[in-house]
Amino acid sequence: MKTLMQQSFVVLVFIIASATACFAGAWTAKQNTFYDKLALNYYYAGDDFDADGDRKDTPDNGKFTDYNISNYFEFGLLDNLTVINSLTYKWLENDNDLSTSEGYGIGDIDLGLRYKLLDSEKIGIISTQLLVKIPGPYDKDDDLPLGNDQFDTEIKMLYGRSLYPVIPGYFNVELGYRWRFEDPSDEVRYLIEFGMDITKSIFTRAKLDGIYSIDNGKRTDSSGNPTTTNNFDLGKLDLTLGYKITPAWGVEVSYVPAIYGQNTAAGATYTMGIYFKTP
Repeated sequence: MKTLMQQSFVVLVFIIASATACFAGAWTAKQNTFYDKLALNYYYAGDDFDADGDRKDTPDNGKFTDYNISNYFEFGLLDNLTVINSLTYKWLENDNDLSTSEGYGIGDIDLGLRYKLLDSEKIGIISTQLLVKIPGPYDKDDDLPLGNDQFDTEIKMLYGRSLYPVIPGYFNVELGYRWRFEDPSDEVRYLIEFGMDITKSIFTRAKLDGIYSIDNGKRTDSSGNPTTTNNFDLGKLDLTLGYKITPAWGVEVSYVPAIYGQNTAAGATYTMGIYFKTP
């Protein structure tokens, strides 16, 4: 594993080089515009979802925590083509009555493109998205690896529609398939999202973000990281409240609990982020 100083330098380079960010769902960024969000995240799990989908205490009083700093950006290459990047620096700990293991460093890196297929006032926005997950500079044989150390490829269809003038908001649906080229199962990825402005400065959004395993991966899970098991289902509810400081700057807080799943940790994430976008 690289030293903390080396990894911190790589994170800094990525953040500076990719200082841009995210537009909602199916929408693409206009050419040469961007959005960048830097967030502090805390994930805690003291329960698991078992093979039947029941929530149970983790064996041996196990507790898993993930403190991380994440950066997400989108940049408009063309009006109908947006480039996507995200990366995360993690500090992990898995503790139980028998042992404690720790890991830190850069996690997996996502690179993607979103292409707008249709933009209609009557129908809405239809887009397609290609995403590649690149394994970070960690070792899968670490006591507590930061990921499963493999490449994934995902193709997704997205549909979005503005709810103006009925309400100042939008609706977004996504459906995709992720190919995982080694041990873990392939996955169906789905998302339903609703967002709206409460006032000129305050906004909110809610998402149901889900993973459905195809169950074609190996069944042995021995990495020590309960969030990177090989065949798992997971549904998370993402609740966010934001404040626009200026037309370009804003802050967000989020609560993201796992509400259903199988063969994975049953935890929740707490997030505080700041974003910057082209005014």
